[in-house]
Amino acid sequence: MIFFTIIFQVINAQKTNWQTDLETYSTQLEAKHIDLYNKISKQDFQKSVERIQNIAKSEDDLKTIIELMKLTKKIGDGHTAVSLRNLNVHQFPFDVQLIENQWRVVKTISSEENILKTSLIKVDGVPISEVVSKVSEVVQFVENEHSKIVRTASNLTISELLYHLNIIKNKKTALFTFLDDYNNEIEVEFTALKNTELKQLDYATFEVGVPEITKPKNTKFDFLWFAPIKNKNAIYVNFKSYPSFDEMQVFGENLVKYITENNTKNIVIDLRKNGGGDLYVGVVLAYALNLADTIDWKNGVYVLTSNITFSAGTSNAALFKQLLNAKIVGQPTGSNPTGYQDMDQFQLPNSKLVITYSKRRFRLSEKITQGIQPDILLYPKWGNYTLGKDDVLSFVIENFTFF
Repeated sequence: MIFFTIIFQVINAQKTNWQTDLETYSTQLEAKHIDLYNKISKQDFQKSVERIQNIAKSEDDLKTIIELMKLTKKIGDGHTAVSLRNLNVHQFPFDVQLIENQWRVVKTISSEENILKTSLIKVDGVPISEVVSKVSEVVQFVENEHSKIVRTASNLTISELLYHLNIIKNKKTALFTFLDDYNNEIEVEFTALKNTELKQLDYATFEVGVPEITKPKNTKFDFLWFAPIKNKNAIYVNFKSYPSFDEMQVFGENLVKYITENNTKNIVIDLRKNGGGDLYVGVVLAYALNLADTIDWKNGVYVLTSNITFSAGTSNAALFKQLLNAKIVGQPTGSNPTGYQDMDQFQLPNSKLVITYSKRRFRLSEKITQGIQPDILLYPKWGNYTLGKDDVLSFVIENFTFF
């Protein structure tokens, strides 16, 4: 799957005909989902739909949508969701991540660069713990505790969501309180903007990496490329997303050719930002690499994962561990190696909400786990992150013979 950001519609004066939409929602999910009632009973599901129908009669559209999101989340898999991606959104122009138990600002508009590196502690006076608790109840595409954190972070700055959860007082403006490293509070009033407006702004952010790896110029894909690791008999593969089947075949052939010509021993496949796609295209890469006889197949293959390794990215990490004898390094993945996947969708006729659902169940591990559990568990240290150091990649490069 592709990575999805949850977005919300500014409610029109004319209310949606929710009765038809909710009938479509329940009948289509029951018909199309591989196992709709694996975590919620049919009786509870139907009662919830009836309850939302009653809410829709008196509440505005977004209140209804939020209730629908809560119900959909109870279905319990990361591919069944109310995506809302074809609707408008207003978002405050900064991003946060949970690092060392603080909601750290990792990106912001250049005019407010002073909040970069700070921690978000309040939204319109509401403590961040309460904000997180409310937002996490409705976020979609959640499969385990790790994706819940990631999805919550991406929704903490959506104005319509914060407003209808009674966190902020106005739909478009809010006062955010940040704490710097010296325990000084910084207050900034932000105005929420549409996605098209956000793209026009200049931002301050962090560039994280290692000096041993330089992205080649003129790569065919920004999301898939390889480069030698300086001063090491090793190669790095940046695998953020999926090309076509044929394009992956060509990429794999070129990669194996380079490995063979340079007698490369170690390979690092980075799936930390891989939000999903076609797992079978990833298998093509494994098939190609199997022909690289110079690789140390006992100890020389490493796969990097993170909390935003989702869907096919998770599946490929599990398969690479099996097919390539890879060691997993980093954080647990945001989706589970055994669970409901292979996403499809339908659209509700009146609200135009897109509902996604799972068509298959993949079993890539015998035990049900909260994500793939790395062989070496490493979380980024905030001090190194602010200096632009990639802790996980640095560890692997420094310890190629560690395992």
